[in-house]
Amino acid sequence: MIIRKLFRFENAHIVRGSHSKRCALSLHGHSYKVEILLNANGFQSNGIALDFTLIKERLGWFIDSFDHCAAIWSGDERSYIEAIKSHSDRWVVMPVNPSAEQFARVFCWFAARALRDEKHIAVHSAIVHETQSAYAQAFLEDAQNPLMGALNSESFSFSDAIRSDWGDRDRFETLFSS
Repeated sequence: MIIRKLFRFENAHIVRGSHSKRCALSLHGHSYKVEILLNANGFQSNGIALDFTLIKERLGWFIDSFDHCAAIWSGDERSYIEAIKSHSDRWVVMPVNPSAEQFARVFCWFAARALRDEKHIAVHSAIVHETQSAYAQAFLEDAQNPLMGALNSESFSFSDAIRSDWGDRDRFETLFSS
């Protein structure tokens, strides 16, 4: 059985190396839709595979971290990174170029970590809709594929404004340390 939860966020980015010069050279934004798909092979005693509210609690805060912020690739030019940080209250520095494909990998990777203790549940994939006609879907093997760019908690950096939204400012690191 597949369980699906939909999230939305607004984000700005530059996708270096894109075929489109507009995308590769200009900061621009999208209204993203993120679908997290989970494989359920059993139910809890209440007949529910995994409560949608629990999915939102476990994943929503992380996906919301990307809302109304600039996603920055850590491999970009230092001057660009510092300029965005100095002119934006909300930013995320990522270890991968912030394309739809990489967002899908990041959300799949994070979902697997955040839901790892749930019985009968495994992450199937994450789908990131960048526009109405274009999306990327990443599976767990993609999220863990170093040929697609290494993902680890130490390589993400979140602005203080985002971290303060979490309540527990160490929430991201805590999730990966346990």
